[in-house]
Amino acid sequence: MRFLILLSILFPVTSGAADTREHVILCGGPALRQWEDLRHEDEQHDRWWGNFIRASTLRMAQIRLEHGKEANLLWIVYRPGYVHRAKSDGKPYPQWIESQATKRNCRLIWVKNGEEAIDAINALPSRSIHTFDFFGHSNRHAFMLDYGSEIMAISKAWIHERDLSKIRGSVFHREARCQSYGCHTGESMSRSWRRKIGNRLIGAIGKTDYSGVGHGLMPTVSGSWTR
Repeated sequence: MRFLILLSILFPVTSGAADTREHVILCGGPALRQWEDLRHEDEQHDRWWGNFIRASTLRMAQIRLEHGKEANLLWIVYRPGYVHRAKSDGKPYPQWIESQATKRNCRLIWVKNGEEAIDAINALPSRSIHTFDFFGHSNRHAFMLDYGSEIMAISKAWIHERDLSKIRGSVFHREARCQSYGCHTGESMSRSWRRKIGNRLIGAIGKTDYSGVGHGLMPTVSGSWTR
């Protein structure tokens, strides 16, 4: 018995789940160009279809530099937005996104609503999420996975701050770094995230700007970032 106790001290049994480190990127879809062309020039979004996709891949590169080239990347992408934009533009955007996932050795999960996105997050092992990033449209109360891909200026898929209680806070590491690159998230949703998930969510006070992502720059904010 003493020998077994000694072995357990020298060679403790560890859980594989405890060693799992996941880096989750949630990506919303673009509006249709035909709707955006009807807006005043200063209010247009998504003239380029790939703002959120390119921002996602820039973040993947950052994660691999910070956490190693074998870091586990999980990319949760709202598929209907890219299907609608692909049909409108005559381009195979979903296939291009799948190619990007393969190129970067990340797991791609297509979702069609907020519930499926939450299910994908909840399926991860306890305390495994070390980073979480959202790229997409948002307002102060919600991540908008869809915005204007079917109806101009209307969202048909989202994760509202009221939905955050559906996310298992236990899947996040206690020191997980979470950030939303959507507009206005820091004005309300960051507080709800902290209260319901348990981690801080870096969010924007003001609008975010994706105009630099095509030049290798992460989105910026018109105001400031807050936790």
